Amino acid sequence: MPSSTVDPSDPVFALHRGGKMAVAATIPLATREDLSLAYTPGVARVCEAIAAEPGLVDDYTWVSHTVAVVTDGTAVLGLGNIGPRAALPVMEGKAVLFKQFAGVDAVPICLDTQDTEEIIATVTALAPSFGGINLEDISAPRCFEIERRLDESLPIPVFHDDQHGTAIVVLAALRNAAALLNRKLGDLKVVISGAGAAGVAVSRMLVAGGVDPAELVICDSSGIIHRDRDRLTSVKAELAELTNAAGRTGDVAAALRGADVLIGVSGGRIPESAVAGMAPGGIVFALANPTPEVHPEVAARYAAVVATGRSDYPNQINNVLAFPGVFRGALGARATGISEGMKVAAADAIAQVVGDDLRADAIVPSPLDPRVAPAVAEAVAEAARRDGMARA
Repeated sequence: MPSSTVDPSDPVFALHRGGKMAVAATIPLATREDLSLAYTPGVARVCEAIAAEPGLVDDYTWVSHTVAVVTDGTAVLGLGNIGPRAALPVMEGKAVLFKQFAGVDAVPICLDTQDTEEIIATVTALAPSFGGINLEDISAPRCFEIERRLDESLPIPVFHDDQHGTAIVVLAALRNAAALLNRKLGDLKVVISGAGAAGVAVSRMLVAGGVDPAELVICDSSGIIHRDRDRLTSVKAELAELTNAAGRTGDVAAALRGADVLIGVSGGRIPESAVAGMAPGGIVFALANPTPEVHPEVAARYAAVVATGRSDYPNQINNVLAFPGVFRGALGARATGISEGMKVAAADAIAQVVGDDLRADAIVPSPLDPRVAPAVAEAVAEAARRDGMARA
């Protein structure tokens, strides 16, 4: 049936017709014997073995290499709350990236509910079929509680990529930018514009990675977050206690005066005059996509290193550098969760892939670099064992 919203000549629609993925068998089904082994009666012996020893599910089903990519469609890309059906092309894309970059199978699951309790109950009920849960495009602040409660109750990794994938790549990029400028993370004055899912996770990850929380200032749409501000959510109140030791107040321009680093994860616009107030030779990561908080050409007038979330400028902060390898490593170690140490290890691995190629316009690897996912997977698996999260 013709559609007024679809242009048949648009190559994007042509590529998406019929979806971007399918299920394929990994065993032959050509003979009666094949059927008897793969299905009844042979499959009953495997079922009985798993019933007697549940841990065998990792060895004799797809669980050890499969994750669920779960959304409710409330915070999809920059499109907002577009619902589960409209979110499905993004979830399919995520699943394809899992497979392409890390050999991890992924199943898109778009839930037709925005109720926190229903989402938690549904994912909990689905969890036995998967080795991990990748939460995706769920709006803040619900995403924090959903991830926390699932992580507490499930014996498998739960990872909200909008939070932690972004945070891992930001830490990797900041490590290399600081190294390029001969600076130490602990000496940098950092401003984060945005206190949603990504902003909160980036804040925590930078502190875990070595940024001094006293010199970290976080801004939301109402200005600088500080201890004496009224009506802070519980998450923002926790950040206020952790950061901004000097108790700075005001708007983002006030926060940026003398700052070394700006990390934008808000989607709002930051005026050039505010960026001009930063310390010279600094770092600007303006990550809103498709419209950065500061246009990269404007940022380059004041900063020595500039990164964006876009693919048409250098230094794209792209989550695909993190999540495939994180899950490959976690699944390989049969991890029961994903610790802060595993996330920091992933960031370090991404940063190290750049190696001698480090330049102002190359502080992170290309999203297509085949070295990234294996390096991240190895580092994450090793950290899982070190942190006591591994079952293998």
